[in-house]
Amino acid sequence: MAFQPPYSPSLFRKRDTASGASVVAIDNKIEQAMDLVKNHLMYAVREEVEILKEQIRELVEKNSQLERENTLLKTLASPEQLEKFQSRLSPEEPVPKSPRAPEAPDGSAV
Repeated sequence: MAFQPPYSPSLFRKRDTASGASVVAIDNKIEQAMDLVKNHLMYAVREEVEILKEQIRELVEKNSQLERENTLLKTLASPEQLEKFQSRLSPEEPVPKSPRAPEAPDGSAV
């Protein structure tokens, strides 16, 4: 009687093949899941980009409006008003948070 191994070599090869197919199937599922995540992230990023572009458009429009108003106010202001305004913006003197009544030279309110 010839020696017979406790297992069939063909059965072992089938297990290797089944195991290999299982690994390939798992790899495919992982790749599909990663593609799905990537697609969701790309969609979310595109959506956020569109929102930010709209906010930028609104801010540019608001900035243009404020620049036009500023130019108009500068043209309508008298030279004295412009000088007073510029002196309040000088870096040596911070702009007060609340308006104060002017003081007389002796320290009393006018």
